[in-house]
Amino acid sequence: MYRQQLDYLSQWVKVKHRKPIIIRGARQVGKSTLVRLLSQQCFLDLIELNFERNPELATLFKSHDPQKILQLISLQTGKTLQPGRTLLFLDEIQEATEAIVALRYFYEELPELHILAAGSLLEFTLSKAAFSIPVGRIEYLHIGPMTLIEFMLALGESALSEFLQNYQIHQEIPKPIHDKLMDITKIYFIIGGMPESIQAYLEDNTFQTSEKVKQSILSTYRDDFGKYALTTLHELTRKIFTKIPLMIGDKFKYSQISRESKSIQVATALNQLCLARVAWKVHHTSANGVPLGAEQNDRFFKVLFLDVGLVSTSLGLSYLNLVDVDELIFINKGNMAEQFIGQHLLYLNPSYEEPHLYYWVREKKSAAAEIDYMISFGQQIIPIEVKAGKTGQMKSLHIFLKEKQRYLGVRFNSEPPSLIDTTINLSDGSEVAFRLLSLPFYLVERLNQLI
Repeated sequence: MYRQQLDYLSQWVKVKHRKPIIIRGARQVGKSTLVRLLSQQCFLDLIELNFERNPELATLFKSHDPQKILQLISLQTGKTLQPGRTLLFLDEIQEATEAIVALRYFYEELPELHILAAGSLLEFTLSKAAFSIPVGRIEYLHIGPMTLIEFMLALGESALSEFLQNYQIHQEIPKPIHDKLMDITKIYFIIGGMPESIQAYLEDNTFQTSEKVKQSILSTYRDDFGKYALTTLHELTRKIFTKIPLMIGDKFKYSQISRESKSIQVATALNQLCLARVAWKVHHTSANGVPLGAEQNDRFFKVLFLDVGLVSTSLGLSYLNLVDVDELIFINKGNMAEQFIGQHLLYLNPSYEEPHLYYWVREKKSAAAEIDYMISFGQQIIPIEVKAGKTGQMKSLHIFLKEKQRYLGVRFNSEPPSLIDTTINLSDGSEVAFRLLSLPFYLVERLNQLI
């Protein structure tokens, strides 16, 4: 199955003095498959070492001499590593800090060798930093679940995918095409972007097989708690893991998780899930300027789950629940729609950039306002509202644009795209003139280009 990161890695292969790349992402998002696809596409001989299955392989990297390390790998695997023709893949590298350190010397002394590494729980190893991380000698590539466009390609809908990737805002989308794109989006809401879930759906074209896969993935994540969660916090981690799908779109409150546990305990357990990339914090920002993170308020945040398909399974939804409604309302105040948009916005920027996501809220008596997501585009700050159905008030968007003196707002809903200039009268008697870019859910990956 095609992944958009292949394009970046294919260019990396051609660079003469390339840095080793560490692929970062949650378990089962397709890191290993991405590497194997690259080796096939670029005709590189793949030599794969998995430090989780074979932890003893870490001893091969104790030397700081790349040539000696290659000799030991050749003896171990029975294969010859040829710089320029071999792709060395170090999987689950978080289990071998010696290998992480050795990447520095490969870059400095043998940059012509293609080296990729990956780790499902790598963030825990990097956060401890009890060793010398080869800063400046390695690159990171971030990968999440498959996107909607990648899902379309997997379905064989290459023409629709190409249509979306070339779409321009003033281009009319005929109703039959719009309806088909929305139907595929609905399917994605249930199947999600986990590659194994998509593959299961493709094999028998039923949701039942995909559902079994997603249940298995959720169980795998629960089993992982023992690898990184403090023993005393296992039960609390399980509670947070279970409740996050119910809390999407809402300000995260520690008391909603457990009234018996201290806030610091809940915060610690949540941070462990975030390090595992099973959950993502959407931080509050004052949004007065860029970068948005400069005015991040760590006390206020919302939480996203890894994947919308896993959310649907956690909530006990099925495809039949969704086709019975006229709009993409998706139950629970539209949190499925907010999850869908959020997980795509996280990876909207180039894969080598660390994923971040923000929202804005003004908490004043009788004048509260909240914007679902905030992104920056150059020096512009773009507020984004997510509406589950076709319509919905945008009072908060109007207030934000007025207060921050911004002129462009974005709305995602189930209607065909439009771009309008309008003036709205506010409740205080003032008015705000702005441009509204309204997009259907299926155009979320084109947001930067359309802006």
